[in-house]
Amino acid sequence: MLGACFSRSKGAMPSRHHQFLVWSLTNKGRPYSTQVEYRPIRSVLVANRGEIAIRVFRACTELGIRSVAIYSEQDKMHMHRQKADESYIVGKGLPPVQAYLNIPEIIRVAKDNDVDAIHPGYGFLSERSDFAEAVISAGLRFIGPSPRVVQQMGDKVAARQAAIDAGVAVVPGTPGPVTTSDEAKEFCLKHGLPVIFKAAYGGGGRGMRVVRKMEEVEEMFQRASSEAAAAFGNGAMFIEKFIERPRHIEVQLLGDRAGNVVHLYERDCSVQRRHQKVVEIAPAPNLDPKVRDQMTAQAVKLAKHVGYENAGTVEFLADETGNFYFIEVNARLQVEHTVTEEITGIDLVQSQIRVAEGMTLPELGMTQDKIKPQGSAIQCRVTTEDPAKNFQPDTGRIEVFRSGEGMGIRLDGASAFAGAIISPYYDSLLVKVISHSGDLSAAASKMNRALREFRVRGVKYSIKIAEVTGVQGRLVPYAGQPSALPLSRRAVMMSACDLAELASVQYM
Repeated sequence: MLGACFSRSKGAMPSRHHQFLVWSLTNKGRPYSTQVEYRPIRSVLVANRGEIAIRVFRACTELGIRSVAIYSEQDKMHMHRQKADESYIVGKGLPPVQAYLNIPEIIRVAKDNDVDAIHPGYGFLSERSDFAEAVISAGLRFIGPSPRVVQQMGDKVAARQAAIDAGVAVVPGTPGPVTTSDEAKEFCLKHGLPVIFKAAYGGGGRGMRVVRKMEEVEEMFQRASSEAAAAFGNGAMFIEKFIERPRHIEVQLLGDRAGNVVHLYERDCSVQRRHQKVVEIAPAPNLDPKVRDQMTAQAVKLAKHVGYENAGTVEFLADETGNFYFIEVNARLQVEHTVTEEITGIDLVQSQIRVAEGMTLPELGMTQDKIKPQGSAIQCRVTTEDPAKNFQPDTGRIEVFRSGEGMGIRLDGASAFAGAIISPYYDSLLVKVISHSGDLSAAASKMNRALREFRVRGVKYSIKIAEVTGVQGRLVPYAGQPSALPLSRRAVMMSACDLAELASVQYM
């Protein structure tokens, strides 16, 4: 019944035997297609490696979908290659990272092997609109937002303007990219210090500097711009007023091609080191319910305004008085999506695939009234970094690996086993440890117990920092006035003997 119209009863799941199903929807005045096509996905290539590739492969296996891996020459023995149904080498002769950025070759592998859709994971090409466009132009499905939205949300200035147009509160900042230190000085003189320099066309903490003195503006701008140019190919900066000691809270969204958008509540990602998240908690501890409702409503409002589909995250900074401000949109799956899955019971990766097939959220049973958080979840990132050497990444062969497990513990990793080779070429993430229980105190106890059970020999690893920030200090709600305390004491009650070790942890 190729090309035929298909009528579905409410809540019915289309058969995978249908090649091409179309139904009309009333969407006048919205930035969405007036037709939604259902085409089953039978095979997915993951344009990524490591833990996130395995995460997607597992979702595919549970859905009965063939999984396809790509791997670089340096990754020929890596676990993600073994977890897929098929695997193909890319980037022969290229540097290790560039192998996973070779768009033409990735598209060729997909086309040559009858792949229906490509999932970008996170990092690498996940926020490249030209990649999303290339996938769609090749006649494949891109499991993520549309190329237009990826481009708009990947440009911090355009994303900020979209937030303003949608009526979402933003931090005072430059109206466009800044390319010279003179422009930076002008902004600082007009708005005052402190300010924060951010890469206009990238994220992940690269090209980011906080400036508190006028005499530091020029030097900090040059450093941030050089770092951004090296990481993203463009040294343009975006400048904002710096909010002192805020909470970093992000709202998980899911949208479909029919214009439906729901939120899956929020995560607190305030515990960071060098602007990199270390501990994530869902839902955010001690967040005023009224602030939560306002924040999630504004996130949904922005997503509908830009025509967002698939999974994404809207990030905010919240101060101690209850005000919050839009930071950015991550138009992809996040590393910390796991804690949202734990408290909602919703598989975000499977949901991404279903939406890419053409399913609507109501058909998937995901209306806002049905999404309720259950308990609390914490994620700690264990990395192969040496805390004694300022968290310098370590490499080598893992000789011994014993993990913490048990009820309420989830482990997402790719190199977490004895015999694994930790290379110097890629991200240092070893394993994500996720605990889930009925309340935050119980989830913290489970995390504490699990991390204490870990034994790793052969490489240095950063489990101590995870223990210090999220576990030994007993992550429990503060019984006093939460708004009167900085985050480190409001959300994380530290023991005196651990405070000295917090010097290496930066709170946003």
